[in-house]
Amino acid sequence: MHELDPKELMKTFPLFDSSVASFIANSAETRTFAPGEVLMKPGQFFKYAMLILSGRVKLYREGEDGGEFFMYFLESGDACALSMLCVARNESSTIMAVTVEETELVMIPIQHMDNLMKNYPSWYHFVIETYRSRFEEVLNVIDQIAFKNMDERLEWYLKKQASVLGNTLQLTHNQIAHDINSSREVVSRLLKKLEKSGSIKMDRNHIEWLGHVM
Repeated sequence: MHELDPKELMKTFPLFDSSVASFIANSAETRTFAPGEVLMKPGQFFKYAMLILSGRVKLYREGEDGGEFFMYFLESGDACALSMLCVARNESSTIMAVTVEETELVMIPIQHMDNLMKNYPSWYHFVIETYRSRFEEVLNVIDQIAFKNMDERLEWYLKKQASVLGNTLQLTHNQIAHDINSSREVVSRLLKKLEKSGSIKMDRNHIEWLGHVM
């Protein structure tokens, strides 16, 4: 945990003006999470709205059968729209969020949400923009599930990972299968197909993405 600097907040979250940055610096707390920590899980209630100060977080949607599907990443300068929505409506999470690397969060207590929305226009615009961008991400996921076959979904997934993590992907076949709610056997077969097409190169400990990134 460290003391927040309004100038640091404005640099990381460009939509903030000085008044909302100062309010958050005085009202919120920070917390650092190690890679692989669960930030939220289905059924969890929130006491804070979460902003990503540094690091990277992966979000999953859990199905009724217990399977999970990768949705999108949150990075430095992003906010967790779901935590904002759940805090505002006093509802539990339907999403799983896990840190990909060491991540520092700005955690704004629930009791400040009404004040921020009513009295700080730059916060209001930040929230609206957060909802808009996350909605677009969700539509992307729906397109993959509804209209794409599994090999297209896998290619979209690898392209998405490469656009955020770089072309060298430290991903196991099991991890990929988990993220796209498939089986290891299916993923291994489709990865070989992608390798033959020239989209990827498979090495023992990683996958090299050779195609275009998003």
